[in-house]
Parts: sequence; C-alpha cells; structure tokens
Amino acid sequence: MAKPAQGAKYRGSIHDFPGFDPSQDAEALYTAMKGFGSDKEAILELITSRSNRQRQEICQSYKSLYGKDLMADLKSEISGDLARLILGLMMPPAHYDAKQLKKAMEGAGTDEKALIEILATRTNAEIRAICEAYKEDYHKSLEDALSSDTSGHFKRILISLAMGNREEGGEDRDQAREDAQVAAEILEIADTPSGDKTSLETRFMTILCTRSYPHLRRVFQEFVKMTNYDVEHTIKKEMSGDVRDAFVAIVQSVKNKPLFFADKLYKSMKGAGTDEKTLTRIMVSRSEIDLLNIRREFIEKYDKSLHQAIEGDTSGDFLKALLAICGGED
Repeated sequence: MAKPAQGAKYRGSIHDFPGFDPSQDAEALYTAMKGFGSDKEAILELITSRSNRQRQEICQSYKSLYGKDLMADLKSEISGDLARLILGLMMPPAHYDAKQLKKAMEGAGTDEKALIEILATRTNAEIRAICEAYKEDYHKSLEDALSSDTSGHFKRILISLAMGNREEGGEDRDQAREDAQVAAEILEIADTPSGDKTSLETRFMTILCTRSYPHLRRVFQEFVKMTNYDVEHTIKKEMSGDVRDAFVAIVQSVKNKPLFFADKLYKSMKGAGTDEKTLTRIMVSRSEIDLLNIRREFIEKYDKSLHQAIEGDTSGDFLKALLAICGGED
C-alpha cells in the first residue's frame, strides 16, 4: 500500500479558478435563478469549479450587485441532497464543520459517527477555527454543546479533541516506548502492575488525543514490537461502543488520513441505500484538502474508482455535482 511519505503533499480536487471574476459569476448565478425554474446545471457547474475563497467573494459581489443574499436565493431554488451539497460548498470550511457538529447533536439521537469523524481528523488550526465559528453561529461554545450532549469517557475524548491542543513536534523515542507500554496495559496485553484502570484509561486518552502524529506513528511501531499486535486491531477487540470508535478513528487518521476517508466514503455507498449525509460531508470538507489522495486510496483498496462508485450509487443533479467535485475518473 503506497503510503504518503511524511510531510507528503495532500492535494484537493478543487483549486482557485484562473481568470476569476466575482461580479461576472454573481451575474451568471443571478441569471441562472431568474424567472421560472432555475438552470441547476449552470449553478452547480459554476459553484463546483470555484474555490471556497472565491465563492465567498461571489457572495459579496452578489450582495452589492442585487442587494440580495446569494445563500438565501440558492436555498429557494434548489432542494434535497443537491441543496445540502451546494450550500455546503458555499460555506466557509470552519462554519461548515461547525454546522455539521451542531446537526450531529440536534434532536433526539446524537450522530456519534459524525462527531468522531470531524473531531478526530481536523488539525489544531482547523479545530480552533471550528470552535470560533461554532461560538459565532450558535452563541454557545462547542465544549458546552458536547458536554450536554455526550457523557462519560466518550465525552472526555471529544472535549479533549475539541481543544485543538495536539502537540505539533516530532517523535520522542523514550516517551514513545512509555506510551506504548500504557497502551499495552490498557489493552490488557501486558500485565498491569496493580495500576488503576481508570487512570490508565485517562493516560491512554491523553496519548491518543494530545501526542503529535509523527510521535503516535512511533508509538504504534513500539506497540507492535512490544506485543506483536497492531494497536488498531487490539482496540477493536478489547474496547466497545463510542469510545472504541473514537480511538479507532484517531489511530486510522494518524496512520493514513486519506485512507480513513476513503473507507468512510465506501461505506456510505455500500449495500442498499446511500448515506447521503456522510457522502456529502466528506466530499465537501475534503474537496480542497486531500480529495485526490482519497481517490488514490479508494481505487487501491476497492479496485474501483471513487468516480465509478458515485456513478453507481447516486443520480441526477446530485450525481453531476458530486462528480464535478470528485474531479475525474482514475
């Protein structure tokens, strides 16, 4: 499996549009929505070929040219899956993630998988921007929201991740051996020297939630040397529920983040019915970060391209927009 080398280039599928003219784009969108019935294809073609930064400028131009809010106009013209996708692309990334977290906590049930997927994979800078956006948009801190919506050890993991305080440095070999020992004890492979289980669990959480990615890669290697087991496999075997899912997501993200998302995309389209929410969330949020890497991992693991998977699983304008974001066949 070709792993991206350390510090490898992550590449999105959407970039700045050359020769960009925000007023021209604003006019084109206005025209596409004028009169009876909108030209959805023109709308999705334009929006999927501009970068997020450019879309923000289009919103500004639209407002100064027409005295109207582009987001509101788009909302009244498109609906369903397509609307979720297009409106998602129009939002600044931190506000989009904040909204997804909010939605995951709304209503009766909590969507733990969405909370984990976002909080376990974002960088410190991204997390901090999300916290600011959350506060700005919902007048409540993300930490408070997580506190009132989740509980126990799972809540502590999410809050720890939501601090955006992961170390940024390289690896510390001696520390890595110690960390691997804690992991081995908590996962009951090593004999626990009379340690208290709760404090061990807390130490394990601290390791997974605050150590840098390069350091954790070293910890996972030391863990294998020490126990002959893979840490991900062991967590799956020894733990359960949301805590297990959160730890597994962190480990997978550390090992290979694009592969983590490729797996999630595959699952969203597998079997009967599509999980449009997950599919949309990942396509939107990774479009300018690492979608090309995700595409490469997808075809390597599943022997079909992301493009083919989307074609086989969705239809209509939603399909067209997804393929435009996907940016080509592999």
